[in-house]
Amino acid sequence: MTLLAVERIKLFSTRSPWWSMFLALGLTIGFAAMMALQSGPEFPLTLSMTQVGRQFGILVVLVMGVLTVTTEYRFGTIKATFQAVPNRTAALLAKTALIAVLALLIGETAAFGSWGVAQVVAPEADLAITTSEQWRMLVGLGPIFAGSAVLALAVGVLIRQTAGAVTLVIAWSMLVEGLVGMIPTIGEDIQNWMPFMMANHFLTGSAGDSSDMPLGPWGALAYFVAIAVGMLIIALITAHRRDA
Repeated sequence: MTLLAVERIKLFSTRSPWWSMFLALGLTIGFAAMMALQSGPEFPLTLSMTQVGRQFGILVVLVMGVLTVTTEYRFGTIKATFQAVPNRTAALLAKTALIAVLALLIGETAAFGSWGVAQVVAPEADLAITTSEQWRMLVGLGPIFAGSAVLALAVGVLIRQTAGAVTLVIAWSMLVEGLVGMIPTIGEDIQNWMPFMMANHFLTGSAGDSSDMPLGPWGALAYFVAIAVGMLIIALITAHRRDA
């Protein structure tokens, strides 16, 4: 509990988490409001359309996860942290738990905030949550945000430089996973196993061409979480073996 309290004080004493929270919520909810404003008889608003901004929210959470640890490496405060807490694993796990919970709360707020704003802007739209797939679309955003933050934090521990880590996580989620599908013959099969493709499959359920996915929605979530945890384990081992 002491480690968590210390990490909470350190995290919220900087501006980056505050800006990240406001930006993630603003982008996600803002896109929902835009979709609602553009809706009408010829362009009916659906529940899935209220969540189109989630990709931008995920990008912000990825950056927040990276900054959580690379900022300490940049200013050298990580050395003081490891001197005060010789058990580096415990210190990094406390940081991970804090950022994961924060990202989880941001995700849930973004999902239901988008849904609520859309209902206010377009009250005539049918946005009732009646199926398990629709509930998963909203409630599931929190775990995806949390997993994304953990994954980004792990990358930050491994690279230790903000620019490189941020570039990697953004390029991977926005560019690399899409380009993999262009590889002849095996591209689509590999692409279906990419972590953020799995995360999107969990949220969208059986929509679109998800029947080609190798796992069901809940299996996709488990796979995404396993990738994030695996990256975290690698990061913890690396941090334990090298100099701060």
